[in-house]
Amino acid sequence: MDNATIIGLGSMGVAGLTMAIGSIGPALAEGRAVARALQSIAQQPDESDVLSRVLFVGLAMIESIAIYCFVISIILIFVNPFWNKLSTG
Repeated sequence: MDNATIIGLGSMGVAGLTMAIGSIGPALAEGRAVARALQSIAQQPDESDVLSRVLFVGLAMIESIAIYCFVISIILIFVNPFWNKLSTG
């Protein structure tokens, strides 16, 4: 097995692991945040506007984690910096 194959297999494995963790974690966090927000709105209906606003900001921040993991996976697969080191060195 040559170095290019090892780098390719490592990149694919790490990209898959990144997407697995990066999709499961935010999905669980979003579900928990929505459940808590709905519970809070049910207990305090007068504060629903504030709670909804905070919920949407929190959901955006949670979703950004999944997007970062997706970008890292794409970089590992298509623009891996170790490919250049292998070809030059």
